[in-house]
Amino acid sequence: MAHQKRTSRYTLHTVFTLLQVFSIALGVCWGADSSDLAGSEQIGRIRQGMSQSAVFSLLGPQPERGPSELWGADGMYHQIWKYRGAGIELSMVGEKKDSVKAVESITVTAPCPLSTKRGIHIGSTENEVMVAYRAEFDKDASMAGESFVAGSVFGGLVFHFQANKVDQIFLGASAE
Repeated sequence: MAHQKRTSRYTLHTVFTLLQVFSIALGVCWGADSSDLAGSEQIGRIRQGMSQSAVFSLLGPQPERGPSELWGADGMYHQIWKYRGAGIELSMVGEKKDSVKAVESITVTAPCPLSTKRGIHIGSTENEVMVAYRAEFDKDASMAGESFVAGSVFGGLVFHFQANKVDQIFLGASAE
């Protein structure tokens, strides 16, 4: 009987220790989640969640606007704003069709001169991207010579390459 109690206690202790290790491992994985990167990154001074009025102050009040469309997935109204001459496209989101909107995602192409917080811009090399975002590299979602995902496709940065140079930067969720 005494031997059985020791074995049970040892087994419970082992299970408890394994659960602690598993919880820590999950916390580390979740802590490195791209949502941290997406929430802290920006392109120039443009960031996710930025208000419509802040966008107007920074880029001007006259973007080319697409239709405001209700998405069933989130019950929000989505609209694309393009600043073509600047090479900036913003996906804006709001609660109602004509309500104030906020930046959901950002896409930049040439001639946009803006950089990420780590200095990557249109024209940076694939190697420069790899060095700057090595710790957040999502190898499974990236394709050498074509794209580099920092964080994840569920929220992070996606760099597209043409001839080993960045030709597009996307900040946000490119998958659901």
